Amino acid sequence: MAKINFFALGGVQENGKNLYVVEINDRLYILDCGLKYPTSELYGVDVIVNDISYLEENASRIEGIFLSHAHDDHIGGVSHIIKNHDIKVYGSRFTLAVLREKLAEDEVVPKEDLLVTITSRGSLSFDNDRVVIRFFEVSHNIPECFGIAIKTEDGYLIYTSNYNFDQNSKIDYSHMFRSLAVFAKEGVLALFTESLGANNEQSRGTILEFKLRITNLINQTKKRIIFSLFSSDILRIQQICNIAIEHGKKIAIIGRKTQKIVNQAINLGYLTIPEENFANLRYIDDKNKNDDDDLVVLVTGERHEPYFMLQRMARGVDRLIRMEASDTVVVLTNPYLGTEKMAARTLDIIYHVTSNVKTFNQNLLPEPNANREEIKEMINILKPKYVVPVIGEYRHQYALRIVANCIGYTDDRVLLIDNGDIITFEKGKYVGITGDVPCAEVLIDGKAFKDVGDVVMRDRELLADDGVILVSANINPRTKTIIIGPEIVTKGFSFSMDNDEINNKIKQTFYLVSSKYLISKFINWSEFKTALKNEISHLIYKEMKRSPIIIPVLISTDIDALKKTIVATKQE
Repeated sequence: MAKINFFALGGVQENGKNLYVVEINDRLYILDCGLKYPTSELYGVDVIVNDISYLEENASRIEGIFLSHAHDDHIGGVSHIIKNHDIKVYGSRFTLAVLREKLAEDEVVPKEDLLVTITSRGSLSFDNDRVVIRFFEVSHNIPECFGIAIKTEDGYLIYTSNYNFDQNSKIDYSHMFRSLAVFAKEGVLALFTESLGANNEQSRGTILEFKLRITNLINQTKKRIIFSLFSSDILRIQQICNIAIEHGKKIAIIGRKTQKIVNQAINLGYLTIPEENFANLRYIDDKNKNDDDDLVVLVTGERHEPYFMLQRMARGVDRLIRMEASDTVVVLTNPYLGTEKMAARTLDIIYHVTSNVKTFNQNLLPEPNANREEIKEMINILKPKYVVPVIGEYRHQYALRIVANCIGYTDDRVLLIDNGDIITFEKGKYVGITGDVPCAEVLIDGKAFKDVGDVVMRDRELLADDGVILVSANINPRTKTIIIGPEIVTKGFSFSMDNDEINNKIKQTFYLVSSKYLISKFINWSEFKTALKNEISHLIYKEMKRSPIIIPVLISTDIDALKKTIVATKQE
């Protein structure tokens, strides 16, 4: 019998940065390693990744990273682990193709033999064949999505990742169901299933109805059409391209980051567009407007990017497309969590330019995640001893428990965990939460791999809320006198009282602090600046109940020494 531990470093009680670890007989198996995009209050932060300090400390015990699919929230954090460690990464051909481009962006160059391509037909053996890992194909909105099955001495551990049973997809369902049946027959100890759609009861729209709507729209529209899509919706992109080609349209696909997915989909045969149907867009000038009547523009990207580009087009600042009243805009992007306000604002901006705006019913734009009935179907097929909801916030996990209750699972068989909790199975039974591992968030700004940190974020919040006050002065260190200043400059900070009055109070405070530090034989510049910062901050809060960042700039300026230097230079 094996001792099995499972814990999440991210992806539980949140939406994003999925990273799950299975520990079997002291060996670690990492399932996905993603990132999360920041909300608006995290000023200047580009992405959020997981604290991987535990994995770095135990890198010698890691057997590999096993990737389910190519979405950023499942592969975006891989570079942070493998940049310092030679760890094998297993994934589908498409997933690894997208990963290579992401690694190149992060300037991480792994050894080629560390990226191992897998299929749903093979298996991997570890720990003297005591652990066998198999992949099974699942339907999602991006090519080559896999669930991961880990065979142990106590039964299978099944990680579904994101999935659905959308019959419109082109996966081999017969092979998928045969695989699930084999797992169920041999026994499933625990099912780690996504929970994002556990509250969703709606049925999925039919591909026929979607095609009919798009065909009618393109057929009836005689001017330029602009579609917004997520770059991962390869199936939907292909459907629109096929209909546009049938109607003799030219196609332009634009998006700041979308090319890494679209290009790989074209190279690997998941997206087929004849070269002669591509429109060659050039920057707009007096002669070139990119506004041909037969043009179909696909505005693609991840998360907020399609909305951002539509806003630029509507405001006339985009270099390729400038929206006009004759344009028809078709919005096929359901807002992700955290982008709802931006999506609503985008529609409002577009309506200022054109009233030809089409939005589709939710049933025709189904979420790519398993709904309540599909979750029940997965559980009923596999019949696991225990169900562990992952990939979702707490309300999603709790909803999945209710779903499992409906088909006979008691609460003690549906395990709700938090990031960092270590749950243990021994002799085929759940023991409980037996420990925890550090699971903090790491905020990444730009290409730096290090955490932005709480101090920096607090300063950015202050800058956004209360602005900054810069107080500068030139001081002669020899005579201990103030030559110029103090001069006061504010950014993002407005006075609610008379400017002269508050400026004078700041200057008086400056002179008062200076009188204490300019009487010493040597000026302690560090303590001088700290005292100025503290006293001026206290003054501003007392007078205005505001807390701007105070930046004292003290310039050491010896006029006599400067004059001698100038004279000597002229003589030379």
